[in-house]
Amino acid sequence: MTSQLVSIALAGALGTLCRYTLSGLVQQVFGAGFPWGTLITNALGCFLFALVWTMTEERMLLSTQTRFIVLTGFMGAFTTFSTFAHETGLLARDAEWSIAAMNLLGQNLLGLAGVLAGWTVGRWL
Repeated sequence: MTSQLVSIALAGALGTLCRYTLSGLVQQVFGAGFPWGTLITNALGCFLFALVWTMTEERMLLSTQTRFIVLTGFMGAFTTFSTFAHETGLLARDAEWSIAAMNLLGQNLLGLAGVLAGWTVGRWL
């Protein structure tokens, strides 16, 4: 268990560094008018999450433990948006349309509400 936690932590550290580097590079290239770094990082994260998931789920190219470390550690630090998109995609794939829609709306609306509430509380303190 301890070695798995260390592996997840190291993968998370690598994911964080990759996110920071990629977002910064993309933002430098495209400029500051739009959060291009976040957009590109999230899109790439969704692609990588689905790639790793498919390689383990359908082709068994990675062990379950390796998948857990990569998806939870690296991808969790690289972007949690990829997990959100993957889970919503699974719901859509399974024709759980109302749950997929609730997830889309709920994640975005609650996320935005959380940001607004954080700003408000931060100004009060």
